[in-house]
Amino acid sequence: MYIVAVIAEKGGVGKTTLALDLAVTASQKGHTVAVLDVDPQATASKWTDRRDNERPWVVPTHAARLAATIEQANGQGVDFIVIDTPPHSATDAAEAARRADVVLTPVEPHLFALETVSKLADLLKVAGNPPAFFVINKAPTQGSEGANAAEFIKNQGFTVSPVIIYLRAAHRHASNVGKVAVEYEADSKAAQETLQLYMYTMKFINTQRKTHAEAESAHARA
Repeated sequence: MYIVAVIAEKGGVGKTTLALDLAVTASQKGHTVAVLDVDPQATASKWTDRRDNERPWVVPTHAARLAATIEQANGQGVDFIVIDTPPHSATDAAEAARRADVVLTPVEPHLFALETVSKLADLLKVAGNPPAFFVINKAPTQGSEGANAAEFIKNQGFTVSPVIIYLRAAHRHASNVGKVAVEYEADSKAAQETLQLYMYTMKFINTQRKTHAEAESAHARA
């Protein structure tokens, strides 16, 4: 099973859209997917109410029940989970991070959002330092703001996805009808960027697992 926690200190950075993009892409790639909606705003749950397709499953839950909900999902054959967390809630975010294979943090490329980056280090420490990376999200399609933001975060010692998600109308139009960009306009740049981010996320998790397994093997031999 793969578990991705999508966490953002600041609201309005496109966290839920990113979570749903990953979930639908994973479903299209053959995974049985559940989105665990921990956010009281229930944006993901409202999205699925507008949706014709019942997959991926969206399950409203509380952070305190994440372990039990993940176990139930596993028993129902789910092999890919995305946890959508609320902003401004370090406790809920830390609980989600603690359960995840990777923490994915979207951040907009402007100063107010970038100022929250350092807070992630404290949250990850509380969660036991799970693997994590930032995603530059809602970047302007013109200019170099996205690339500059990625460089700024890297210079603070964090991992940043090489895939930048740009501010494209397809995301907004898709969510209005209970879809994501890859369903709304399958050949769009928005869909291509989502697919690239999914592929990077899978590679990141698998690399982390391989490294961990090799370390365990070396420890056993010692």
